[in-house]
Amino acid sequence: MGRQAERGKARVWTLLVHLGRSEGDGLPERATGGALLCYASGTSEKNAVDETVAVLRQAKLSPLEVEAMGTLEERQESGDEIGAEELALMQRALDENAVIVAQSEFFED
Repeated sequence: MGRQAERGKARVWTLLVHLGRSEGDGLPERATGGALLCYASGTSEKNAVDETVAVLRQAKLSPLEVEAMGTLEERQESGDEIGAEELALMQRALDENAVIVAQSEFFED
């Protein structure tokens, strides 16, 4: 299998999404924005980011910036320790071809 075959295979990316405010977003009233740690499946980083942004916009959230932290393999190669719970969430994202929000934090002034 060459690189072409690898491109078509779904993988999971860890994404950090920064949020702004929008009407009906469901964020706490005093929040000025927030951040979400997501696991998103896709055939490329761009595909995973695009799908994540689309899902969050459907939920009436306002993604401002998405930082890709890498695939499971890339993160392990860089020395990240990935626990069983995180691995399970990544596997769920892959199995369900989904975006999984693993953590959320909201910011106030």
